[in-house]
Amino acid sequence: MSELFGTLSDGTEVHRWTLERAGTRVRVLSYGGIVQSAEVPDRDGRTADVVLGFAGLDGYLENPGPYFGALVGRYANRIAHARFPLDGVTYALEPNNAPNSLHGGARGFDKRVWEATAVEHGVRLTRVSPHGEEGFPGQLAVAVTYTLDESGALHISYEAVTDAPTVVNLTNHSYFNLAGSGHAGGHELRIAASRYTPVDGDLIPTGDPADVSGTRFDFRAARKVGSGYDHNLVLDKGVTETPVEIAELYDPASGRTLTVATTEPGIQLYTAEHLTGPFAPGDGVALETQHFPDSPNRPDFPSTRLDPGRTYRSATVYGFGVRD
Repeated sequence: MSELFGTLSDGTEVHRWTLERAGTRVRVLSYGGIVQSAEVPDRDGRTADVVLGFAGLDGYLENPGPYFGALVGRYANRIAHARFPLDGVTYALEPNNAPNSLHGGARGFDKRVWEATAVEHGVRLTRVSPHGEEGFPGQLAVAVTYTLDESGALHISYEAVTDAPTVVNLTNHSYFNLAGSGHAGGHELRIAASRYTPVDGDLIPTGDPADVSGTRFDFRAARKVGSGYDHNLVLDKGVTETPVEIAELYDPASGRTLTVATTEPGIQLYTAEHLTGPFAPGDGVALETQHFPDSPNRPDFPSTRLDPGRTYRSATVYGFGVRD
């Protein structure tokens, strides 16, 4: 089911799609592919919205920096010095996180209006990113599908094809708060990751992935999230053809749980210390499934290259549940 959500200054309409199944209600916008809300019950059956978002379009237009609930691309995370080499050519990107490029540039996928069509239990968003958009080579045709399964889990499936060699790394940037409000630092988190990528002051990886043992990056056993994270954890499973469960977030007060399954090799844990406006630092936890930051400049990392004749595919499942 879709409805008009708002209109941009140039007259472009933005629509909202409501997906509802098995006690879960998710709303998705054609602007930025944004997950506006995800309403799920707690252990006592009381429903709350567990992602940070806004009631109207203006909220997203006035607060673009945190990427609330957005579909992020062409390249999620950072590319060092806003440039990368490909087949002997160095491509210059928008340094919107100076000196680096972040989440696809100043007008990445999160600030575009997508074509939306209904599919069974969901919505499919499509757009063509032209050659040179934000500095990236190749015309990229992208399709992202949001569906709810029979358990009420949210599936996000990504596909892309290009007419020239390029790099692609897509993710969803929802901030989760399983209590529905307040600070999320008391949530408990488990991630199946034995390594992480150390970074410099600009959050660019500095060397080989490091062992999490004895560090604050060790979430192999569930513990409180705390604060101060904007880091990539290297998932033990690596790249897989189908989603594998790799994380669980739990709010002891409400009993709500969030499981994360993905095909991706990494997950960016961000505890939202930079939130402003209607939300306070730490009000949400982002669990961004993706390839590693700065991979186009790091041939030792899993590749984000996409060539003509090949299809980029990625899938992530956010499952909602409760504990007694």
